[in-house]
Amino acid sequence: MTTAGYHSPVRDSESGITAGPTAAAVVLASGAGTRVGSERNKVYLPLGGHSVVAWSLRTLAGVAGIGVLVLVARPQDEELAGQVLDTECAGCAVQVVPGGAARHDSELMALRHLGPRIASGEIDVVLMHDAARPLVTPALVTAVLAAARQDGGAVPGVPRDGLMLASADGSVAEADLGTMMAMQTPQGFLAAPLLAAYERAAADGFAGTDTAACVTRYTDIQVRCIPGDERNIKITYPHDLVVAAQSLARP
Repeated sequence: MTTAGYHSPVRDSESGITAGPTAAAVVLASGAGTRVGSERNKVYLPLGGHSVVAWSLRTLAGVAGIGVLVLVARPQDEELAGQVLDTECAGCAVQVVPGGAARHDSELMALRHLGPRIASGEIDVVLMHDAARPLVTPALVTAVLAAARQDGGAVPGVPRDGLMLASADGSVAEADLGTMMAMQTPQGFLAAPLLAAYERAAADGFAGTDTAACVTRYTDIQVRCIPGDERNIKITYPHDLVVAAQSLARP
């Protein structure tokens, strides 16, 4: 798989520009998304004049503090990914990594791709973002990045009320669940312990439901939940595309 607009760290250093550690943002686009009802991977469907995945790539590319942008794509989507990068993200420096069989595997492949730069200290924070969340804002990305640098790990979440416990037989009961939050992406973590956690998970055969699940299992990082964004929806069903398009059309 080719890369589009990739500028190597060596070229940057030769230009005489001195910079400290930078963050890497990983856009996960290796899922199929069959529930949206399309034969094509949902992240390459059109939305408001761009493909779904292009919205995230363009947003992340414009956030100060993100120096490396990675797209994790399925090998069978190589042509689609190339078209998006060449036509919709032509001004973005994007590195493309083949995705794995599941989300967790794709995250590991991205982290291993970044591994040498994490080990050297060039990359200090990694943000993991679902390509199926096209409405993420620069403000939310910036907030996650700042919180991850300060506390070690950060995830955005929005409160969900009216939840109850249900048993296997269908009976329900009230319970004091505290404030339940629906987690969003991007999720951000210090890069070195994040990579170490995923390598330990690989050795154990563990696959987390999201990035935070692996971090909390294999590190001592106290992941901080910061306010998310109700607009930052995930495209899962056909109606979600309609909702996202309406949100983009509003000023």
